[in-house]
Amino acid sequence: MSGHRVDAKVVMLGKESVGKTSLVERFVHHRFLVGPYQNTIGAAFVARQVQVGDKVVTLGIWDTAGSERYEAMSRIYYRGAKAAIVCYDLTDSSSFLRVKFWVKELQNCEEHCKIYLCGTKNDLVENDRSMRQVDYHDVQDFADEIKAQLFETSSKTGSNVDELFQKVAEDFNNTAFQIITGEKGVDLGQKKNDYFYSCCHH
Repeated sequence: MSGHRVDAKVVMLGKESVGKTSLVERFVHHRFLVGPYQNTIGAAFVARQVQVGDKVVTLGIWDTAGSERYEAMSRIYYRGAKAAIVCYDLTDSSSFLRVKFWVKELQNCEEHCKIYLCGTKNDLVENDRSMRQVDYHDVQDFADEIKAQLFETSSKTGSNVDELFQKVAEDFNNTAFQIITGEKGVDLGQKKNDYFYSCCHH
């Protein structure tokens, strides 16, 4: 694999229980864990390499806590992020209201951060259309307004999960600021595996 290696900081934002951790688990470990997750405290970090043409983009993903009591802490983790995946639950209309909150936060604090809107639990909606509480066209209108990409995903089936993160890597690779020099980051060169996972609150 030739070309430059690029590290992109990606932050996962959204209301608690929308499925941020499930998205990361599906993308990195190719699995869906049945049963309730223990709520993230602070944030968990994971990294995975993605092939984009002749380059390898290493996505460093911060999976932040969704509880409102951790909002101030979440700001620490999205500082300097190049991309933000803002998640909402397709079966929970209140979760989309939180999306608007986080988008406003990002626009005010990280104006150069590219935003991706991600509707989760699409498998539930496909199985029973009456469960959909967030209209696709309403979200698409909002996405157009803020110039964001929109994905509807299912961590259970894997639908659109890889496509979402692949798009993040491709967009980062195509930007003018693709090669960052002098920026402090995580050295992944010593890792034999292409991912690792840890909680920062230890």
